[in-house]
Amino acid sequence: MLDFLNPIKGFGVTFQEMFRKVETVEYPEDKRPTAPRFHGHHQLNRWPDGLEKCIGCELCAWACPADAIYVEGRANPADERYSPGERYGAVYQINYLRCILCGLCIEACPTRALTMTNEYEIADDSREHLIWTKEQLLVPLLPDMEAPPHPMRLGEDEKDYYRLGAAGLTVGPRAPGMSGPGGPSGPPVPAESPDASLSWAPADVREAGEGEEQGEGEEQ
Repeated sequence: MLDFLNPIKGFGVTFQEMFRKVETVEYPEDKRPTAPRFHGHHQLNRWPDGLEKCIGCELCAWACPADAIYVEGRANPADERYSPGERYGAVYQINYLRCILCGLCIEACPTRALTMTNEYEIADDSREHLIWTKEQLLVPLLPDMEAPPHPMRLGEDEKDYYRLGAAGLTVGPRAPGMSGPGGPSGPPVPAESPDASLSWAPADVREAGEGEEQGEGEEQ
């Protein structure tokens, strides 16, 4: 009966939205914080003694669906050590012309060497500048860190370092991008590991762990 109104019904949603207030973000003057798990540009992390977490395994490059990561691993001799492993990432590049920020690379990383920040301002008018090198991705040294190469300070072999990470005792520095418009993603949540031994840890860390165990025993 009212078939002549059918063409007008199709514009119902359009008319409804016409009178709503437009929520426009005045970017770049107004930079809103991102979600805590937002996928921004990457960073390469360090251990607390300054050694690099990247062991040059190239698993991130194999996992990348866009072929945006290039890693060149080299031998890591004891007298010139850059990481706790047998190898280290001598060359590390991420091509942000290809990268889709999916996060599969950080899932593949066995040492949590590669993580993603909240920094999203990576656009540029130069193709060359959008290929980030290891120097741009590696987090800066903290005052109590030693610039590699140097011997391992946190244990006798690489297993001690991986136990340290499993125990959740390796809160590293944030990349410069973490203080950008995206804001920090919040403190990392340490993963408890019941089989992680503290025999290799520094004295203050070892004493703190023993004190917590004694406190739990007294409560029981």
